[in-house]
Amino acid sequence: MAQVTRSNIAPLHDKISITISKDDYMPSFEKTLKQQAKNANIPGFRKGHVPTGMVRKMYGPAIYQDEVFRTVSKELEDYMRREKLALFGQPMGLPIEGGLSFDVNTPGDFTFDFEVGLKPEFEISALNNGHVLPRYKVAVTDEMVNEEIKRMTQRLGQMEHPETSENEEDVVFFETTMPDQNGNTERPVLIGRLPENLRAKFIGVKAGDTVTVNPATDFADENERSTFATEILGTDELEADHTATIAKIGRITPAAVDENLFAQTFPNETPADEAAFREKVHQGLQSEYDRVANERLDSEIFETLVHTTPIELPKDFLKRWLEQGGGEDKPKSAEQVEAEFPQFEHGLRWSLISDKLIGENGIHVGIEDIRNDIKERLQGYFGFEDMEDAPWMEGYMKQVEKDDKMMNETYQKLLFGRLFDTLRNKVATEEKAIDEKEFFALPHPGAAHHKH
Repeated sequence: MAQVTRSNIAPLHDKISITISKDDYMPSFEKTLKQQAKNANIPGFRKGHVPTGMVRKMYGPAIYQDEVFRTVSKELEDYMRREKLALFGQPMGLPIEGGLSFDVNTPGDFTFDFEVGLKPEFEISALNNGHVLPRYKVAVTDEMVNEEIKRMTQRLGQMEHPETSENEEDVVFFETTMPDQNGNTERPVLIGRLPENLRAKFIGVKAGDTVTVNPATDFADENERSTFATEILGTDELEADHTATIAKIGRITPAAVDENLFAQTFPNETPADEAAFREKVHQGLQSEYDRVANERLDSEIFETLVHTTPIELPKDFLKRWLEQGGGEDKPKSAEQVEAEFPQFEHGLRWSLISDKLIGENGIHVGIEDIRNDIKERLQGYFGFEDMEDAPWMEGYMKQVEKDDKMMNETYQKLLFGRLFDTLRNKVATEEKAIDEKEFFALPHPGAAHHKH
């Protein structure tokens, strides 16, 4: 009978040793060998009549080795199941001094050593230790409402094409060599959306003019720099001067703030007058800022839990596990592991914490929840209110359910959405009034925490 022993290497890092004798694997070896003899196709012999000795000589060594490995794997799995071990990843085999020698003619004992990383027990104290998080409240002002209405009137206004641009409200259409999906080679950009130091170059230009742009010096924002270089200039060279060609000028005559604008903006619940319209805009903005503030609170909760929950981890084991591929096919160098480990550890801590919270709070997402969420998104996308307006939906959903990626992404979204809905009501918060500029200038929630 196999012998299994377990010893400690380091905190949460153990060695499991399994010793098997010939009595553990030879019966299975002999059975497999006989089955092989029945199925073997060897010239000169009828199927099922190949001498066992010949089969043993031809296939015995490979079958013998496979049975040894299969037996030790089964013993390891049975032990982990009996002991109910909660492990990180899979057990890793430790090197065997002197290597292994498999001789089917002299079966003997084998000892295999494995190292395992054990998941820790821990308490999540941040939820009940008096830790108070800021719950920001961005108050929507009349100025913000005016700006939103201005954007609405421009979006629904009429586009004209004057000869020359005059101010930052004008649009320049750039000529590019990269057609979009409709074959269009013009890219419109509102002059006022360009970096401030670049705007003056595009006031007073007309169709056919060219302007010199250097992405590296003209754009401070990395994303804007890259997008302009790729979409407008058609280059990935950011450190040089490039020529931008003007295809035409656009000028928007804003739509009037009247019944037509009210109906176009809120078709399902059209405001009766301008005062009601402004109130609807105000409500919409407040709802959006509340949503963004909730996302900020979620980030505060996430970072606080990850950085203040005391969790001991078997770091040496985890680093070795990552070196061997971390459940993937590609091993990593020690240098790669050291560089990536802080981010890996951050994610691992959250995985442990969120799993515990989901279990303790009975948070569950079923298949019907996933189906309903996808259907609701489709309803919103296509703009129909009644499922009778979409007789194709059931057939579509059958196809969607075969898409493992979409189903899993929806499951994760719903699961963590419900988790944070729960946590927002559990953590202690203090409402803080803040204006829009201050809110978006806040540092990332994780910036205040020390690294592990």
